[in-house]
Amino acid sequence: MFFGLDLASPLFWSAFGSIILANIVLSGDNAVVIAMAARTLKPEQRGKAIFWGSAAAIVMRIVLTIVAIQLLTLPYLKLVGAILLVYIGVDLLKGEDDEDGEGHEINGMMAAIRTILIADLVMSLDNVLAVAAAAKGNLPLLILGLLVSIPLIIFGATLLTKVMERFPIIITIGAALLGFLAGEMLLTDPAVAGYFGAVSEQTVTFGGILGAVLVVALGTYLTKRQQKNAPSA
Repeated sequence: MFFGLDLASPLFWSAFGSIILANIVLSGDNAVVIAMAARTLKPEQRGKAIFWGSAAAIVMRIVLTIVAIQLLTLPYLKLVGAILLVYIGVDLLKGEDDEDGEGHEINGMMAAIRTILIADLVMSLDNVLAVAAAAKGNLPLLILGLLVSIPLIIFGATLLTKVMERFPIIITIGAALLGFLAGEMLLTDPAVAGYFGAVSEQTVTFGGILGAVLVVALGTYLTKRQQKNAPSA
């Protein structure tokens, strides 16, 4: 036995594997945000921001998982989360066309970590339910599974930052992903269901597409306006 966990039990390994698999599947969007937030940092700061941002996000996710069921029943919570995701997506996209390294950047490692935590908090509201279900109410197993998933998220985010440097279009795709999640989150808020009734899956998907278009369009517009208003060298 290890902290109340029967490491010799097939049931333990089955549940543990389910948690790891759920984290791999559900943490892809989080890795995108971490990579986007860290990409403007200096190389010596980038790795630290990815590590500490990922670790802090996992700790926060453990706490969130414990209270997720109660949180998700609160009306307007997802509406606020959707607005935050749109803001983060637009804010991260504004640095995409910065050719000379000036203009809008996430200045400093702490600012990048703060962005990672806010985005992870918002996007994890639904994700943690799947992880909690996989743990079957076993808190030590849940914590162990989430801690083991840290290197997986760090690896994904580190790889994405390198790919983003080579293919900047991925930054736009990442911003669109945040907009898509925002649109879906908004239409699945209990307050929306209370006013308009149950929203169909097709409508939720369409809302996600509109959210993706909104973030990319708004981010592109603000970037162009910022470049136009920037003083010429």
